[in-house]
Amino acid sequence: MTDMINLIKLSVGSESVESITAWQERRRKELGRDYAHVTRMWPKREAELLNGGSIYWVVSGMVQCRQRILRLDEFIGQDGIRRCGIIPDPEMVRTETALKRPFQGWRYLKPEDAPRDLAKSRAREDSLPPQLSAALAEIGVR
Repeated sequence: MTDMINLIKLSVGSESVESITAWQERRRKELGRDYAHVTRMWPKREAELLNGGSIYWVVSGMVQCRQRILRLDEFIGQDGIRRCGIIPDPEMVRTETALKRPFQGWRYLKPEDAPRDLAKSRAREDSLPPQLSAALAEIGVR
């Protein structure tokens, strides 16, 4: 049996979970196909990612949501270089807030290190201001 692994990625330029969702929806409409986050590196642990893995998004220094990874598509840029298109499920799943320092690119994230999903009853709650979410995460309040 193949194990499962996740990815974690900074959502540069996003101020909220809603802004990530809106941006991805705009891209889907503009392109007329699934949204893909295109990256230079092809994950070596592809089978583990496609075995139920998600991409966890860091927004304003905090992990706040995730999307299940549906597939990886090959994209060839105008420069002829092969790139990886990470195709996430359009459903955005809110997670408990977890502080995360900046990093480049994407990283693997073990399931046991990933923030838990918010209960369905809490998923539709208004987001707390980023400073308050960060303060609560720092002291371990979930």
